[in-house]
Amino acid sequence: MTLHAPGHAPGHPPPFPEPSPLHRAVGASALGNAVEWFDYGIYAYGLTYISAALFPGDTEEAVLFALATFAISFLIRPLGGLFWGPLGDRIGRKSVLAMTILLMAGATFAVGLIPSYDAVGFWAPAALVLLRMLQGFSTGGEYGGAATFMAEYAPDDRRGFYGSFLEFGTLAGFSLGAALMLGYSLHLGDEAMHEWGWRIPFLIAGPIGLVGMYLRSKMEDTPIFREEMAAAEERKPPGLGSLMRNHWRPLLVVGGLVVALNVVNYSLLSYMPTYLQRRIGLSSEEALLVPIIGMVFMMIFLPFAGALSDRVGRKPMWRWSLIGLLLLVVPLYMLIGTGFAGAIIGFMALGLLYVPQLATISATFPAMFPTAVRFAGFAIAYNISTSIFGGTAPIVGSGLISLTGDPLMPAYYMMLACLVGLVALRFMPETAGRSLRENPFEPAPRSLADK
Repeated sequence: MTLHAPGHAPGHPPPFPEPSPLHRAVGASALGNAVEWFDYGIYAYGLTYISAALFPGDTEEAVLFALATFAISFLIRPLGGLFWGPLGDRIGRKSVLAMTILLMAGATFAVGLIPSYDAVGFWAPAALVLLRMLQGFSTGGEYGGAATFMAEYAPDDRRGFYGSFLEFGTLAGFSLGAALMLGYSLHLGDEAMHEWGWRIPFLIAGPIGLVGMYLRSKMEDTPIFREEMAAAEERKPPGLGSLMRNHWRPLLVVGGLVVALNVVNYSLLSYMPTYLQRRIGLSSEEALLVPIIGMVFMMIFLPFAGALSDRVGRKPMWRWSLIGLLLLVVPLYMLIGTGFAGAIIGFMALGLLYVPQLATISATFPAMFPTAVRFAGFAIAYNISTSIFGGTAPIVGSGLISLTGDPLMPAYYMMLACLVGLVALRFMPETAGRSLRENPFEPAPRSLADK
């Protein structure tokens, strides 16, 4: 006797059809990215509690220590890229992604278990530094692998649309972490948050990571990667030396674009709560609420921007974003400095200008490299640039303000980064609509290459 699901008649499709491999790939990639950014969200939004619990010194000094620890994880990311990238090109994308999400979530979970500085002294900040380094090492393979995985599953003519959901996961994870910190702060009160409440969001990362690892372990590797492995059985896989010699142009172009991308990203998302509270004078609740509202607003536009890039190309989207930020970031920061309402409007406007970059990352960067070196090329270029310019953006912004007394210094730093991005964009080939089986730095047969 044949058994059927309740309500499922023989010969008819099931009422809830299985998602396609593409949709499962999108979900698995986006969830992993959400876990990564959940960590950034709870760290950035819980910075004042973490600094008070785990670091010595007065409030200002402890916050600077905590910002420096945030930056330390980024300094380790290139090592992660050098390790995970070539491994992902050799053994497959999904195996690496299953390992990185487990390491990342496990380290975040462990942060919530660190004893306070009052209890164990300098062992508390030492443990935090060690765990942040582990997070940085795993993240060095996470983002490049997730973007590569999604790009290789997506159809060529809709890569921008599907790729935008990776960044939807970014903002969803960040917003969830921020909302949890804000919710617990409002519910528990300042005293309980300083004593133990800040730890709860870190502990939540553990089960989320297990779900992500399960989903990724059930996926097949991408069709393009399987093709490459079948064709390369008799070939020695290219090493790092070959990557540097033969693909230095995409390494430099991606690295330059990432300077703009991540200085804006970490100034806007990670540093903004601290900036609003310590430099503008908003309350802790207001400083957390402003970016949450802004990120939800950005999430609405991400799929539309990704789909638009499939029609008009990636380069015009980046050009509009970089020029818009270059011209408007200072007046918008001035608007942010006027108070709570101005901060919401200014953040939303900055977020909208940033969306064309954010929505097209996973469609643009993986397409710069051939399949045999795609994971390694993307991971190395992205993480080296991010470690130098992205993860350090919060402490650079804070340090420049302390040095000059000018609260607009983060805006000037973002302007400089956008100029670097415009130079790199000049040398970027258009990849919209092109197959990932093509070499993007060879002349494209499509008119989009001229945009």
